[in-house]
Amino acid sequence: MLKDYITIEHDASPEFTEKRSRFIGYIKPVRTETEALDFISSLRSKHWDATHNVYAYVLREQNTCRYSDDNEPQGTAGMPVLDVIRKSGLTDVCIVVTRYFGGILLGGGGLVRAYSHSASLAVEAAGVITMRGCSECTLTCTYNQYGKLSSLIPENGGVVDDCDFGEGVTMNFHIPSNELSVLKKKVTDATSGTVRILSEIEKYYPYKQ
Repeated sequence: MLKDYITIEHDASPEFTEKRSRFIGYIKPVRTETEALDFISSLRSKHWDATHNVYAYVLREQNTCRYSDDNEPQGTAGMPVLDVIRKSGLTDVCIVVTRYFGGILLGGGGLVRAYSHSASLAVEAAGVITMRGCSECTLTCTYNQYGKLSSLIPENGGVVDDCDFGEGVTMNFHIPSNELSVLKKKVTDATSGTVRILSEIEKYYPYKQ
């Protein structure tokens, strides 16, 4: 059974200014270290003139996590960004915080707060979702049974993806795998055993927090 995990819904790049220093927090969902490194490289090229391009990423792939202060004082930049990712419970995510120095030193504590704030803004802007291990399922029923079953599936955590209306109704849907057995019993009870759910592959689907 696929294990649920928490990640972000989409890319984002909020920014803010602290004592004339400009901070841009780029965030992206990534699945592999290669994707994370390509994302970091692309932003370094885009912001070649920035003072710092700090990054952190956490991956399910081999439980990988990496970070870089990119010449900020040790522990004041990459680690605070990584801490935001970890405290949010996120994985398969990469954050790059680009800083353009504004001429005023922030101090160690100020840097930690600024990089943490930039990362937090990025997470908020990207949206947090749970990727749930779901079973992709199919059932075929009569038109008389369709109304009841089309309500029963979402009532029990499933999502109907499409329907084929022919001699009978074939419904394709997905449901969290750990909830499938309950739905199967309810479908059996509701149709006196005349309808069976056929489950095939497991696949991840997003569920908003």
